[in-house]
Amino acid sequence: MAQLVRVQNFTVSCDGIAAGEDQTFEQPFGHAEPERLFSWAGATASWPNRTDPGGTRGLDDYFTRDYARGIGAEIMGRNKFGPQRGPWENEEWRGWWGDEPPFHTPVFVLTHHKRPSFTLSDTTFHFVDGDPATVLARAREAARGKDVRIGGGATTVRQFLDADLVDTLHVAVSPVRLGHGVRLWDSPDELLDRFHLEVVPSPSGMTHHLFWRK
Repeated sequence: MAQLVRVQNFTVSCDGIAAGEDQTFEQPFGHAEPERLFSWAGATASWPNRTDPGGTRGLDDYFTRDYARGIGAEIMGRNKFGPQRGPWENEEWRGWWGDEPPFHTPVFVLTHHKRPSFTLSDTTFHFVDGDPATVLARAREAARGKDVRIGGGATTVRQFLDADLVDTLHVAVSPVRLGHGVRLWDSPDELLDRFHLEVVPSPSGMTHHLFWRK
């Protein structure tokens, strides 16, 4: 089976915004309240941070359960890793996720300011400066035949889309309108020159957009 480059479970508002402005250590999504965007996944039975029994089944649960399947490496932008800008002033900062990051694969963090790689549990973070094709080549090698996930944020996803390096996308569209912030698209129709699109509504109010190459 071919090694794919995937965007998966990437959530945006109904006006195409994936994160708010004014990101801080305390507010990874800036002015956007993450529970408004991501409650669909947190409500499912397969949500990995669930501490109580229950949770929803069905379409949302399927996508939540499928998140890690077949993934061998992830590429993310620096601001998905943390809110710092410019040279690293504090290399003790090791991301939002504590000692057990949810990735369980090598992760390549795009940044113009390199720092040494480090490992937390079964996740190794590499800090790389390069164009999308070069970084993807490194991630493919690290993935050992499995797929590579472009994890976000929206700017990073757009970089790989603009470089025509993405094979499939799953974008979960929330009914919430944010008005301003970091935008993935003005309309999903922007991608229809290269991708087929199937739109599947969920009882939760989410609308799942599934793209695959023509």
